[in-house]
Amino acid sequence: MTRITATLAVSALALAAALPAAAQDEAEAPEGEAAAPAEMPTADPATVIATVNGTDITLGQMIIARAQLPQQYQQFPPDVLFEGVLDQIIQQQLLSETVEGVPARVDYALENQRRALLAGEAVTDIVDTAVTDEAIQQRYEEEFGAAEPVTEWNASHILVETEEEIQDVIARLEGGEDFAEVAQEVSIDPGSGMNGGNLGWFGPGMMVAPFEEAVSGLEVGEVSEPVQTQFGYHVVLLNETREQEPPPLTEVQGEIASAIQQEALQERIDALMGEAEIEMAETGELDPAVLNNLDLLEP
Repeated sequence: MTRITATLAVSALALAAALPAAAQDEAEAPEGEAAAPAEMPTADPATVIATVNGTDITLGQMIIARAQLPQQYQQFPPDVLFEGVLDQIIQQQLLSETVEGVPARVDYALENQRRALLAGEAVTDIVDTAVTDEAIQQRYEEEFGAAEPVTEWNASHILVETEEEIQDVIARLEGGEDFAEVAQEVSIDPGSGMNGGNLGWFGPGMMVAPFEEAVSGLEVGEVSEPVQTQFGYHVVLLNETREQEPPPLTEVQGEIASAIQQEALQERIDALMGEAEIEMAETGELDPAVLNNLDLLEP
């Protein structure tokens, strides 16, 4: 067992012991109406819950440990988790006291974790400031407020390599053969050929320009003249058209919020990078693969 695996195993010991009893209690609980959500209790995070060989274990430490539990533990009752989390921290404290000094790998891990946690706090502040209902509404108006309905097409095509082959295809279609059957037989488009050439729905900008130009000039049920693209020669059958209205705010709200988050975060990082004094050390012939060598951190 590696040292990292051992650490994870210790973290789960107390909780794993408590879960079977909790699961049994839940299974035996009588069915009834769902209880109304209880008001969230409050207390001072600095409250000392236990003291292990002179080291205090506080409520705040337990709250953080509870928040970091794997998802499978979240379903259990608060009293079970309270006892399990407390037992876990006590066991970790006792085991930690058996280690002399602080190993280098632990020091490095703590430095990285502290840095990551503080960076996470900064990210949360940036995002909370940038992503507001007003900002989302403004971005929606900018992108979709004046947007007109967009024509979308549902079309099928047959793709072949040469002009001679496409002329043969047209002759077969004019002779009354079924478009889908010809597509299945001769089209070299692996994505649509076996589906009778059907491309499904697509809008402006989704196809290469010559193809889109040909489709936009067709009536429903009409077959195009040969169309040459970088893929070869096509004939196109227009199956349907529709007018796609701009999406409602509720449909794109998450996407807009994500975009605002990324932009705000990148803007802040760029500003910090521009203000910072960053000196890159000369690493000489340092092999980048050295990052894989955890043995360097062993005493």
